[in-house]
Amino acid sequence: MKLWAEKFYSGKLWRDCRESYMITKHGICERCSEIAKVVHHKIYLTPSNINDPFITLAHDNLEALCQDCHNQEHHGRPKADLRYIWNEAGEIVYAPLKIPW
Repeated sequence: MKLWAEKFYSGKLWRDCRESYMITKHGICERCSEIAKVVHHKIYLTPSNINDPFITLAHDNLEALCQDCHNQEHHGRPKADLRYIWNEAGEIVYAPLKIPW
């Protein structure tokens, strides 16, 4: 999670919104019908819109996704092809499986 978004994602408003949205979708991924794990923002959050409730908390900007569909959305490939590493800024990021450990 990006530092500028930590306060939002750890706050009660987001937790309540996420839970209520997931209930409306019965915990099912809206793309593949697997079990949803992530409530995704269709308009990606940025430092300039993180305080706009019409983007951050509006159900019409949300989508229930399984982890694989969320990874596909953000990284263009499914979870099975990825591993996590730390980048130079100390953030956890995806890396191709072929990176030597």
